[in-house]
Formats: sequence, C-alpha cells, structure tokens
Amino acid sequence: MANLEIMLAGFGGQGILFSGKLVAYSGLFDGRELSWLPSYGPEMRGGTANCSVCLSDEAIGSPLVINPDILVAMNMPSFDKFVEAVKPNGIIIVDSSIADACCMRKDVSFYRIPATQLAEENGLKGLANVIMVGKLLQLTEFSTLDSLDKAIEKSVSAKRAEMVGFNKKALRVGYEYVDQKECE
Repeated sequence: MANLEIMLAGFGGQGILFSGKLVAYSGLFDGRELSWLPSYGPEMRGGTANCSVCLSDEAIGSPLVINPDILVAMNMPSFDKFVEAVKPNGIIIVDSSIADACCMRKDVSFYRIPATQLAEENGLKGLANVIMVGKLLQLTEFSTLDSLDKAIEKSVSAKRAEMVGFNKKALRVGYEYVDQKECE
C-alpha cells in the first residue's frame, strides 16, 4: 500500500478527530509516513468536523485530502458533502444508524454499518467512531489490530485510562462486523 488518503467526517462530539488520530498513530507504529489534518466549525459539539489522514510509504507532499480514497461518514451531511469527492474505486463507509445513505455511484464500494446501534448494544455508548475505524481496518488492512491497540493506548488520556479496554472492544466490534449491506 503505497499511499492512502482518508476523510473521516461527522458532527463535532462524535469523536471524528480522535478516530483520525487512531488511524494516524497506527501508521506511526507501522513505520509509515503520515499526516493528520483536523477541521471543525467554530461551534464544535454539534457542528461539522472532519479529519484528513494520509498514510504513505513515501514522503507526503501535502496533508490536504481533496479526493479521498476512503470516506468514513458518521452522518448524512458529511456523506452528502464528500460522496462525490471520493476517487473512483474508492470506499465509502457510513454509520447507517444515523445516516440513511444509499450511494448511487457504481465506481466505489459502499458499506453501511450501524455503528451507533452496535455501540449501544455492546455497552460502548459514544464509541461508534472507534467501531467505524474497526470496520475501516477490516475492509482495507491499512494497519494491524496490534498497531491500533497501541494507538488507542497512546491516544486515550491518563485521566480516562479506564476507557482503553472499551476502545479496544469497540475496535473489534467494527472489525468483526460482517453484515455489509450495499445499496441496490
């Protein structure tokens, strides 16, 4: 995998920047070149948030992701905003608990995962974002579970150390989720 450009997007408060940080740190632990570029509206929680992550085996010229290889959309406005920007042969993953999206593009792979619902059912409220990262790993093998576990340990603050195990569990819930429903 020479170069991978990922756009993670949703509302502020959904953990979009944290998800991007996990992907970036996993690249660091894998010895890859990386960039992490957060973007969020001034209203923060409830406003828009997105994060661009580039992973590469070569130097990265720009951290900007204009046409991502992968879009991870946690809500409908994010899906609507970025769906057409995804490169042909790219991947789109949507939290179907929140975004009732259906992709009409035939040149991308489209996956729906009820991440918010899965988080609730597994006692992982607020960790739908990490479930989405697990699904991203399953589909792309951009890293390893071991590297992502290390990324979780690095990213969860000492004040919230009790959340490390929950984040690792959420990662595996997404990674093991197999009911991939593509729209017809």
